[in-house]
Amino acid sequence: MAEPKPINWQNTLTIVSVAILVGTELVGVSWAAGWALGGIFQLPPMVSLAFEIAGGLFGMVLLYYFVRAALKVEPVRG
Repeated sequence: MAEPKPINWQNTLTIVSVAILVGTELVGVSWAAGWALGGIFQLPPMVSLAFEIAGGLFGMVLLYYFVRAALKVEPVRG
């Protein structure tokens, strides 16, 4: 059985920092877009909240794929 490669802490710190920065922006913009759509179309509060939650979840999905792509460029192990 092969020994796992050591963790590259510089790459790990880079990935975590970028994930926090980009994640805040992606989730914030997606959540705000849901809020704005609810306000523009004067939707009931529960429907507007559903748009906000859907926007937040969409932002998290985008963040997941962003981190996956970033890990291919900046590998954590090795």
